[in-house]
Amino acid sequence: MPTVILMDVSLSMTRPVPLDGSEEFQRKNLAVHGLNMLFEHMASNYRLEFTALMAFSSLWELLVPFTRDYNALQEALSNLEDYDKTCVESALNGVSNVVQQEWGCASTCQVVLVTDGSLGIGKGSLRHSLQTLKQRGDDKKFPLPFPFPTKLFIICVANAEELQMTDAMDNLEELIRLSGGDGQIFTMEGPLCMKSVQAMFGKLINHAYSAFHAVLHCGNLSSDVQVFPRPEPLVVDEEVEPMPRKVSTEVDEVGAGATDELEEESSASQLAGKSPNFCVLLHGSLKVEGMVALVQLGPEWYGMLYSQADSKKKSNLMMSLFEPGPEPLPWLGKISHLGPISEAAENPYGEDDSKSPFPVQPQVKRSYAQNVTVWIKASGLQTDVQKILRNARKLPDKTQTFYKELNRLRKAALAFGFWELLKGVADLLERECTLLPDSAHPDAAFQLSHAAQQLKLASTGDSQYAAFDHNIVPMHTDFSS
Repeated sequence: MPTVILMDVSLSMTRPVPLDGSEEFQRKNLAVHGLNMLFEHMASNYRLEFTALMAFSSLWELLVPFTRDYNALQEALSNLEDYDKTCVESALNGVSNVVQQEWGCASTCQVVLVTDGSLGIGKGSLRHSLQTLKQRGDDKKFPLPFPFPTKLFIICVANAEELQMTDAMDNLEELIRLSGGDGQIFTMEGPLCMKSVQAMFGKLINHAYSAFHAVLHCGNLSSDVQVFPRPEPLVVDEEVEPMPRKVSTEVDEVGAGATDELEEESSASQLAGKSPNFCVLLHGSLKVEGMVALVQLGPEWYGMLYSQADSKKKSNLMMSLFEPGPEPLPWLGKISHLGPISEAAENPYGEDDSKSPFPVQPQVKRSYAQNVTVWIKASGLQTDVQKILRNARKLPDKTQTFYKELNRLRKAALAFGFWELLKGVADLLERECTLLPDSAHPDAAFQLSHAAQQLKLASTGDSQYAAFDHNIVPMHTDFSS
């Protein structure tokens, strides 16, 4: 889970902080001290995560692109310059651009906004941005919510009392709400000093960057592991009374299976052992054999472990989480029904591996496997109407095809209650009838008039003519003599 650090370098961050001693500190110095503490923690515990550093005032600048080099991040912090007024909206637009260029819109990103709570002044201030939310066109939309999943953490180098003297806290809370509500505001407790800023960043670390310790079991073997990033509780929407599901700290390996190629999962977590143990053995085995291991995360919640190369020389043991439930992969069937081949009455793969029990065939035929007419865009409907008209111009040679397409459109229109479509197509057929050349077969005019009349009757909604199962049949004519 990548992180973007968004550092406020406006003039308000240069306000002095009264501290004991001869050295004078600014709010910016306190923020830099706290960020250095965060970077040191991440360098020790989140070495595999990518972090970017951005600075902003009225404009924004990418100081360090996404990297794992925390020395480069700390060096950039020590060389920060001071600029003009605060413009949070511009900075958030910058975050959106930087993250989408590097990660696209699928990866969850954590954004840490470090500021003193000053909203800026005039046009471009956060107060002005939020007041004009509903007065904007599509080309000037507010950047929140981001087009990618995000967690927004706001670190204020100010105490809550100072922020509540103005409307700063209300505006910052509105930012969290606009981002999706998955975030938090951290403020300093007590006087502005090194101790208070350390306590504030310590809360951020405990909340968002603490390690997840678990035990991986496989039969009589077990191993202590750490999971990065920390798995988040998951709420299943389909449940009547949804309760957050959490990954258990006791993780059981269910079994292993072969794989040719693995798709990258957005829910992938990096799993690493601290010392040579069963975890290392498992990682090496999966890497060499090109296999995955099913793992149980909790009651009716499964995932898989696999090796993924980070570079030519380095690979990580990854964990992807499936959707909770007994049957997360329909083609695999119920996970609880899997077992060793030796326990089966007969080899499910055959004596010569000529067959396979997978994919498991569903008992009920899926609705999307039926031949159903669906119009998602206007172009789809236009194509179906044009197909009818093309066949109409080739009557009587295309009589069967003409009525087949006409009945398909009629059934779809009746199913959607789209009476106007039936009337419109009837009008088109009558127009085609008047445009027939003198050389046209006389049967063409009869068939077009008949079809138009049947569609008009169906468009009235009368049950006698608008029955869904009824088909319009060709008019019987005889021109043989």
